[in-house]
Amino acid sequence: MGTMERIRWSLPLSTRHPAGHGGPLFDLTVDEAVVVDAEVVPGRLHRGAEKLFESRDYRAVLALANRHDWLGSFGSELSLAQLLEASLGIAVPARAAWLRTLLAEATRISHHLLWLAASAEEFIAPGAGRVGLAARRDVVDRLEEYTGVRMHPTVVRIGGLRADCEASWPAAMVSSTADAVQIAADLAADLTDPAAGMVGLAVLTPEDAWDFATSGPVARASGVALDLRLDRPDECYGALADAGQLTAVVRGDGDPATRFEVLAAQVAVSAACVQGCAQQLAELTGPVQVPLPRSIRVPEGTAYHAGENPGGINGWLLVSRGGPMPYRLKLRTSSYNNAAALAAALPGTELASLPAAVSSFFLLAGDIDK
Repeated sequence: MGTMERIRWSLPLSTRHPAGHGGPLFDLTVDEAVVVDAEVVPGRLHRGAEKLFESRDYRAVLALANRHDWLGSFGSELSLAQLLEASLGIAVPARAAWLRTLLAEATRISHHLLWLAASAEEFIAPGAGRVGLAARRDVVDRLEEYTGVRMHPTVVRIGGLRADCEASWPAAMVSSTADAVQIAADLAADLTDPAAGMVGLAVLTPEDAWDFATSGPVARASGVALDLRLDRPDECYGALADAGQLTAVVRGDGDPATRFEVLAAQVAVSAACVQGCAQQLAELTGPVQVPLPRSIRVPEGTAYHAGENPGGINGWLLVSRGGPMPYRLKLRTSSYNNAAALAAALPGTELASLPAAVSSFFLLAGDIDK
């Protein structure tokens, strides 16, 4: 009979992997190198973002919104802007809405490619993700051409976007993202091969996925068919779904191999959405923002909005007292709930397999410790 031992464990990944930057700590109970109980220990990167929101006006809050989820940063500033626009009764110009959607889906492709390629580098072989990293770099290059930056675009404005793109830019993004589809599929094939050791590891059941309020690829790999782009679509996503370009990606096995498979399938869906957005933009002219007063004041009250970030649901709860700054702005991040679900998925996992198991939950430390 083994001897129970309580240890504190940190994720031993290189900084080339997105989960290797300030990765989460775990308090583990192990028996002969097998996890019996697991508890996530958050707080290593806590920066008090929610208190900072209360000391910034609404324009500056948008600039802070994308800092916690550095791989899906555009989705964070977008979802907060959508909350403020709904509260203010602002209708976004059609061209801005479609351009926002294109940026969101290109960001999703960039996010998924990095997780696939970096995981192949860590768990398959050095150099196994090189093509994927190059494909992601191509997408990020296109994003930089428009926004001027590579990680924190801050291109969203309340009522639209900071500026329009060049006429040729949407087509260039279509070309870049189209190349990513087969590359993502090839990376997923390597990671889902039984020899990679991902099959049947750290399974998250549908019941546990619901109980821990997981979302995004983690939830959909466990059979939870929740995608706000389809379940609560805006006009653009509704049109993409009607055209068959936005489709559901849901699997049921709930192991790392399935989670990586979902990422690759979603790259194909997002590439189709980028193409659909570019087709719409080719036919649309007009402004990409609406005039705003010097001081923005949200009417007194409480409002909530959630968006489908690449890693899962990003939610904002705003309490306004009618002033130029939020009285309270609460942020619900996908990584926080997805990390909590590891308590259900990790028991029975060998210590040697923990890095692959934990990294397949697509956690970002800043997204946990907002």
